Amino acid sequence: MGKQKHRKLRKILRALLIIIGGFITAYGLEAVLIPNHVSDGGVTGLSIVGSQLFGLPLGLLIAILNVPFVFLGYQQIGKSFAIYSVIGIISLAAGTMLMHHVPTIIEGDTLLVTVVGGIIIGFGMGLALRNGGALDGIDMLAVLLSRKLPFGTSDFILFLNVFVFIVVSTVFGLQGAILSAIAYYIASKVIHIVEEGLSGSRTFKIITTQPEVMVETIRDRLGRSATYNLVLGGYSHEQFKEITCVINRLEESKMKEIIEEIDPEAFVTVYDVAEVRGGNFKKRNIH
Repeated sequence: MGKQKHRKLRKILRALLIIIGGFITAYGLEAVLIPNHVSDGGVTGLSIVGSQLFGLPLGLLIAILNVPFVFLGYQQIGKSFAIYSVIGIISLAAGTMLMHHVPTIIEGDTLLVTVVGGIIIGFGMGLALRNGGALDGIDMLAVLLSRKLPFGTSDFILFLNVFVFIVVSTVFGLQGAILSAIAYYIASKVIHIVEEGLSGSRTFKIITTQPEVMVETIRDRLGRSATYNLVLGGYSHEQFKEITCVINRLEESKMKEIIEEIDPEAFVTVYDVAEVRGGNFKKRNIH
């Protein structure tokens, strides 16, 4: 029973965070971008254009234009993603209606508008994505197209948004479209940071002639455990013990120092890690 209650609370918390993400994005649009004739990308960008052209409420267009994309998300990604996305899109739509007359926080300074606007909407969208929902359906379309055609998802997101910004230029002019593209680019970078976290983790894979000493030193000086993989040299056919160790970014320079000290000739590859869960990742104290 306790487990079920905990799961229910987690779902409520996620929905709440997605709603907050929707309202933050709405604020970025209504208080920064739209009053300065700057748009967003994706379905939101098309909704802004439609709102300016036909005088319809932005929230209404966001809700209507995202319907087919939510259906796509349901088919391609699953029921819970579709439900959370509906919550997010409704929050964004309601937020733009409620905040339609909020005071504009920046006026005139085009660079500041794109940076601040991009950061606010990126934070809101990233918060929603981190909790399992989307505020804009264009990414779902890109995922679907990338499965059907020989191009990557990011290629399609870029291609679809080029089309959106061409449409934006018909209402906000070429300068408005360029500023919209810059704001969208900044937003996409902020989404990435919010989704993956600023600290992040790194995986080190080390092939060395002294694996035991290396693992011992890493444990003593960093408080991190490591695992071994047996690997075979493709040319020499020699067998090596490859060390795998996950650390946080703050420990990276110390890790490189340890490797340099024990075996300067070690073969090292480093990967970015989006998330680490479970296992023995919690480090022990080293003092």
